Amino acid sequence: MPVAAYLRSLDPRLPRAVYVLELGALVNAFGNGVVLPFLLIYLHNVRGIPFGLAGSAAAVQSAAALASGFLGGTLSDRVGPKRVLLAALAVMTVAFALMPLIRTAWEAFAIYTLWGIGSGSFWPSQSALLAALTPETRRAPAYALQRLSMNVGVAVGGVVAGLIASVANPQTFTALFAINCVTFLGYMAVLAWVRAPSLHEGRLGGSWHAVLRDRVFTRFTLLNAAFMTAAISLAVELLPAFGKNVTGISEREVGIVFALDALGVVLLQLPVVKLVEGRSRMRGLALMGLLWATSFLAVWATGSWARATAAFAILAGAMLVFAVGECLHGAIQAPLSVDLAPPQLVGRYLAASSISWQIGWIIGPAAGGFILQHRPLLLWPIAAGVNLACAAAALRLERRLPERVRLTPPGETPVVPVPASG
Repeated sequence: MPVAAYLRSLDPRLPRAVYVLELGALVNAFGNGVVLPFLLIYLHNVRGIPFGLAGSAAAVQSAAALASGFLGGTLSDRVGPKRVLLAALAVMTVAFALMPLIRTAWEAFAIYTLWGIGSGSFWPSQSALLAALTPETRRAPAYALQRLSMNVGVAVGGVVAGLIASVANPQTFTALFAINCVTFLGYMAVLAWVRAPSLHEGRLGGSWHAVLRDRVFTRFTLLNAAFMTAAISLAVELLPAFGKNVTGISEREVGIVFALDALGVVLLQLPVVKLVEGRSRMRGLALMGLLWATSFLAVWATGSWARATAAFAILAGAMLVFAVGECLHGAIQAPLSVDLAPPQLVGRYLAASSISWQIGWIIGPAAGGFILQHRPLLLWPIAAGVNLACAAAALRLERRLPERVRLTPPGETPVVPVPASG
């Protein structure tokens, strides 16, 4: 296939409002990339909070987000996802403005709780707004583009943060938190250009009980929670601190490793979406689990046998492999959640999907933080084993899915305009 034709085949072909929303997600993701790789380092290396308690603070944030997710999903269905998204961004702005005040573990718990209240409503409302703005057959590329936009921001943010952060100067972390606050406000400004979609006429009749009665969706959500526990939560929350404190790489190298994961998603997300079109979603998730297990075994090997420059190179390679798995997740997980949802319950279904992430962020950093504190090398083979078990569970779940949702919808053939003659 000629290069030009291949590039045209990767065009997501989405409504203008979706691209505007993704611009806001890009701005917000830059702020996330600035702070996320260094939160555990900030609590432990700057404020002197032990790894176990620092990991527990992340778990407290996720617990608050879990509770907030129920409310965010319900309100997204009833009053509209755009309003909920704006409120969530405002709450998170306040939380990160308070981050420099942390001196003790209980202060970290309190501020992380406020952050979690905003975060828990942020994710389902953003996903529900994207679903409402996107035609049904274009959901896979829409959510993939969201993952791509977020990772562009995270990649750039991670590199910038690595150049700014220094554990010897706490004020540099205050600068990171201020940047993140500005990006929240930037996203709120972009949302002014997104017209709120009309609400479903049956929005007042839905309930969480109806969501829980969907056994297939419940199992799929629990599977995603297991993947989040043993994969993304560890890569985001704990791997940077492992790299800094166990393998001995520098703050700048931490930022680069974190950015390479995001850069891999940026480069590969749309090609992976094209690759999975018309293919089994559960087999794609099984492959994702295999890739994540492989990358964590490489991290374990780094801590066991490598130091300094070699450690940086191996961690960078491991994160690129991890990124391929993230691309599969971005193309499959959220679109399948929407496809399983009745129209009047999309907000609640996506809230449940978001809650599965929060469950992973509760269990993963809390348990992983204590393992990292006492037996840091044991964490990664355990995580690899859980990912392999989840991959097997994904294959078993496939036969329970409704036939209509087992495959990623095939893409539409792009129409190439033919110039008029004479």
